[in-house]
Amino acid sequence: MAEADIGMAGLGVMGLNLARNMERNGYAVAVWNREAEAVNEFLAQEGEGKRFVGTRTPEEFVKSLKRPRRIMMMIKAGPPVDWTIDQFKPYLEAGDILIDGGNSWFEDTQRREAALRSENLRFIGSGVSGGEEGALWGPSLMPGGAREAYEEIRPIWEAIAAKTEDGACTTYVGPDGAGHYVKMVHNGIEYGDMQLIAEAYDILRRVLGLQADELADIFAEWNRGSLDSYLIQITSEIFRVKDSETGRPLVDLILDKAGQKGTGKWTAQVALNFGVMIPTINAAIEARFISALKDERVAASQVLKGPGASAWAGDRRQLIDAVRDALYASKICSYAQGFNLIRAGSDEYKWDINPGEMARIWKGGCIIRARFLDSIKTAYQRQPELKNLLLDEDFRAWMEGAQSNWRTAISVAQQHGVPVLAMGASLAYFDSYRTADLPQNLTQAQRDYFGAHTYERADKPELGAIHTDWEADKPRE
Repeated sequence: MAEADIGMAGLGVMGLNLARNMERNGYAVAVWNREAEAVNEFLAQEGEGKRFVGTRTPEEFVKSLKRPRRIMMMIKAGPPVDWTIDQFKPYLEAGDILIDGGNSWFEDTQRREAALRSENLRFIGSGVSGGEEGALWGPSLMPGGAREAYEEIRPIWEAIAAKTEDGACTTYVGPDGAGHYVKMVHNGIEYGDMQLIAEAYDILRRVLGLQADELADIFAEWNRGSLDSYLIQITSEIFRVKDSETGRPLVDLILDKAGQKGTGKWTAQVALNFGVMIPTINAAIEARFISALKDERVAASQVLKGPGASAWAGDRRQLIDAVRDALYASKICSYAQGFNLIRAGSDEYKWDINPGEMARIWKGGCIIRARFLDSIKTAYQRQPELKNLLLDEDFRAWMEGAQSNWRTAISVAQQHGVPVLAMGASLAYFDSYRTADLPQNLTQAQRDYFGAHTYERADKPELGAIHTDWEADKPRE
């Protein structure tokens, strides 16, 4: 007899914690895993009195669910999702709903949604952010698919999502792959945030020689101001953790090779396809690439010498404040790039994504949750068709006031040979966007010279595309 309100397929850390979250919020949850032993272990851990229904076969799993059946899959993206869908399909009926909560490529979600719709089944691709703690106590959820399918899961999603003063951190994102697309961009912004924080740390430790305890205090102070965010908070906490064997700050003992799972690279690829500029996010991805070349970098450090800048002789507090402002200004640029990419995807696929709502649901639960998302939400409420966050009156005023500190921090970093890929990219983005006349007039002349690609006259736009025979027209001696 069907007794479960929703099913959870895949009992890894995220699946386990989401199932616990659902049960804690009053829902009976059927659980299934490809390896049946994982189901047994989970039920043994939970003990008696919980509203979990253990199932060992796909048929038993599906038949344990109330109609319309709601099945969430928390499994590895790619072919495993298709394999799992195929296990359940023979037992599903018209109107049943499959939900992919993994980090799936949004075009795969579009394909799956269309294929299942043709069989009278419904499919939702839901981004889930917040890590294992968020999954248990309240993640940010980004569901995309048919709106009427979302309405069937909305009570559960609103119950298990993180809560802020603005409500549950979930909303209907848009049709088919919209939810997974927004989650992909979210992850790209996350890459940018983490790299910008790493660069701020690098300037402070290498130019000012600050130690972990001092850095912990500075980041804790920043977390009480405009930079208040989950990532700044955990950064301050990381600096305070000591290695149990040596007593040294643990962060100082960690190898400087950053990993990645590919969603950042997807963001860069999509931005190139759409012609959207995301230099800060790209720089963050490239920083992870070069960090992986540890042996090469160690060898290069022996033969490639930097500027050899002397110790910092200026005011220490002024530089700390300059780095803080550079971090926040660069962060604003990174989010501006991400929201432009969301708009480009929404326009391309006719998703009608509400950017202010995306900022709202990221305020709690997710990895990039931060105080200034309130300002982003307000900016889009004030001007729904805002072309770029940098044009919002509040952000514009703050950026103009922070420019001196921003440029100082980057200049000091460069003078001391400290790489600031993401901060430098953010500043270049800002300068490019605010510049009326870029040097691409020369680029167009070069293209026309060697390839007859044509150009337009700034003073005679009515002529349209024209070509010059540069060889014939060049002066003769």
